[in-house]
Amino acid sequence: MIVTRVTIVVALLGYGALWVLAGAGATSLIAPLLIPLVLALLVGVGVALNRFLGTSPRSPRFDEPPAGRDEDPPERG
Repeated sequence: MIVTRVTIVVALLGYGALWVLAGAGATSLIAPLLIPLVLALLVGVGVALNRFLGTSPRSPRFDEPPAGRDEDPPERG
C-alpha cells in the first residue's frame, strides 16, 4: 500500500511541476493539463448528483453459461 501512496504523491508532484512550466510560459501544456481536471470535475458532479437523488449503484450481473456449454459448437462443413 505504501507503493501506491508514493506513486500518487510522485504523480501529483509531476502534475504540479507541469503546471509550473505552463505558468512559466509553456502555454501548449495548458489544454492537456486541463483534461484530467475536467474529467475529475465531471465524475465528482456525477457522484454528487447520484447522492443527491438517492440512487444506489446497480450491482453487476454476470450470466454464466449452462453447464456443458463451455466449448464452441462443432463447425459444419
